Amino acid sequence: MPLDALGAGPSGLDEFRISAPREIAAMLRQLMDGNVTVYLNTIDGTVLHATVWTMDTERGALGFSIDADDTSLPALQQAQEVVVVGYLDNVKLQFDMQDLMLVRGPRASVLSGAMPREMFRFQRRAAYRVRPVNRGPIAKLRHTDIAEMQLTLRVLDVSLGGCALLLPLDVPPMQLGGVMNQVQIDLDADTRFLVNLRLQHVTSLTTDTAGVRLGCEFVRADAAALRALQRFIDLTQKRGRLLSLN
Repeated sequence: MPLDALGAGPSGLDEFRISAPREIAAMLRQLMDGNVTVYLNTIDGTVLHATVWTMDTERGALGFSIDADDTSLPALQQAQEVVVVGYLDNVKLQFDMQDLMLVRGPRASVLSGAMPREMFRFQRRAAYRVRPVNRGPIAKLRHTDIAEMQLTLRVLDVSLGGCALLLPLDVPPMQLGGVMNQVQIDLDADTRFLVNLRLQHVTSLTTDTAGVRLGCEFVRADAAALRALQRFIDLTQKRGRLLSLN
């Protein structure tokens, strides 16, 4: 979720902000020791996967191990600001970095920059999910690894934070952590919007359904999309209650 939306309350972002250097270093150390994948995002939607490779608190330097052949790298190097996002269990960490520099070494290629002066720590709460009352809702998107492959997938459930899609078994697997840009979500005649999705989980279904469940996170959904989603969720809840009474 964009920080300006979270900071709209009376206390702003104070309850989420970490500014003590020792505490910031402790969070980064957990990411590094756990070899946790982090996502480097630019304002235009470019995403690069990385891990925290080096941290020098005395020099105030931080380095990310990356794939130097990743096609997202040039856009990331040109960006004036990069937003870094990582997850520790149910905690989401987010911080900004500027002026990242690529250093190629014998063991790894590293994007290095200054240690963040502040970090935001968000507890990930389970958003209320609803299952559509019919099989109509769909998502139209491109495969994460096969750009020319257009897909129309059934929406299994949806929340304000993301959705689950059904990927048929005859479709090639999709890249975990991959971002699908400009996905068209059609939930009903009144609820249609475009959003970027990040594939977070892939789960085998235990039912007779021929496919796997793709758990996807909305990436910076805009206010209009969130309002449409909230209306759809409210209406679906009401319809579910009416059906249970009947």
